[in-house]
Amino acid sequence: MRIEQLTVRLRARSDWEAVELGMALVRRHAGAIWKPWLWLTLPVFALLNLGAWWIDQFWLAALLMWWLKPAFDRIPLYVMSRAVFGSVPGTRETLRAQLHWGTRTLLHLLTWRRLSPVRSLYMPIDLLEGVQGDRLRQRRRVLGGQAYGTAILLTWICLVFQGVLVLGGILAVVMYLPQDLLPDSVQAAFRVAAIEWNGWFKLAWNALLWAAISVIEPFYVGAGFGLYLNRRTQIEAWDLEIVFRKLRARLAAAAPMALVAVLWLGGMDIAAAQERHGAPPTAPVAPAAAEEDGKATPPTLPIVFGDERVDDRAFREAADRAYRDPLLDRRQVQSGWERRDPRDRKAKEAPEFDHAWLSGIGKVMAFIGEWGLWLVAGALVLILLATARHWWPWMRGMARPPQALPDAPQSGALVLPEALPDDIATAARALWRDGRRRDALALLYRASVESMSQRVDIVLPPGATEAECLRASRRLPQAEDRTVFARIVRTWQYAAYAERLPGEDEFDLLVGDLQQRYGWAS
Repeated sequence: MRIEQLTVRLRARSDWEAVELGMALVRRHAGAIWKPWLWLTLPVFALLNLGAWWIDQFWLAALLMWWLKPAFDRIPLYVMSRAVFGSVPGTRETLRAQLHWGTRTLLHLLTWRRLSPVRSLYMPIDLLEGVQGDRLRQRRRVLGGQAYGTAILLTWICLVFQGVLVLGGILAVVMYLPQDLLPDSVQAAFRVAAIEWNGWFKLAWNALLWAAISVIEPFYVGAGFGLYLNRRTQIEAWDLEIVFRKLRARLAAAAPMALVAVLWLGGMDIAAAQERHGAPPTAPVAPAAAEEDGKATPPTLPIVFGDERVDDRAFREAADRAYRDPLLDRRQVQSGWERRDPRDRKAKEAPEFDHAWLSGIGKVMAFIGEWGLWLVAGALVLILLATARHWWPWMRGMARPPQALPDAPQSGALVLPEALPDDIATAARALWRDGRRRDALALLYRASVESMSQRVDIVLPPGATEAECLRASRRLPQAEDRTVFARIVRTWQYAAYAERLPGEDEFDLLVGDLQQRYGWAS
């Protein structure tokens, strides 16, 4: 692995910065990740749900899609492991690699390692390093280290985000569903959710789960890959190694020119020295050759320092001054505290004083510290008893007399005739004038429902709700008839459930419109 080709800037980061680095890689290479993800997961989703529909067990398809996530996680890990080195694989290359890449450890990931809470951190070790046995356990232990807790928390956070997406999809459906199609009670909603699921509803639920997994899972794998890169950077000092490799490359490129310059300058210095001493430049003679010729080797100090001689005394004085420098002096002065001899201490101590009065003060302070709170409480009680004649009457006046609880609202049952009167409008107005206003509205609502049922030729079941009546009224041919029926339904609902009765004018107008539209006798 040539780490100098990495396209990310490696440095020692905190765990959450490493998580953000992995998610940034996913966002940067989103197209290269999600295209093969969809090409692989969509056919698997279709086949599993087709088989589940065949055996009428749609929950099994959802469970298998969730269990196969480690097999799908190889796609984002494959893309990012190549992309960080500047080689982003294409869709076909990624899909073709899934046939053989990581298949040796896939069985482990789908069996006893499937429920591991740190799967995102350990997957790069299993699939990228290719180690097995004791070496794999050692690498897991070393690279896990301090990032283990962060990987566990990352798993839970991603599960929560998947749950939020599923809940958001359900609420979006409920929000945009027409109100008349919703169940009329919470019990009915739970009954539909628990028992009355049909095939398309179960398929939609599985599709919602697959969509949530497809959105969150690549980010989960990318965050684990970022933790893996950060741990290797911390342990193996990748950032320093990259700097040294780049420095070596620059030095290797400049080495030939530097060598030529050094040789040229060295040759010029030797020629200049020989010219100063009047000796022609000659080739160096080996010591063995000189001895064979019977001639001693000439000294080289005059060639280097010339004819000048070094003053020995001045040199020694300069060396002494240098060694007297505190920074170069080897001597150190250490100071510390040592315990004195008790006999010497007694001999040098001042004459003793009588400390009995200090002991008495200490006893008094200890008594106050132990019993002071009780003394303060007792003093407060005595003060309150002494001043009771001043504050007790005022305290008695603060007490308020108990108030009687308001009577519970009385609601009587509606009493309506078994058969509708001939003149419905007159009977409703009579009930309204007698103060039985809810009875008047109930009579109008019942008469409107029967008139609507006769016109659309439908038989409503006993105990039909207002929503069912509204849905049945959509068959009325006239828009005015549907509007006036919706008005009486809403007016009756406000009166029955919210205790909101219409005014006199509004009631008269409603009765007139109902009488005109449904042809009640007057």
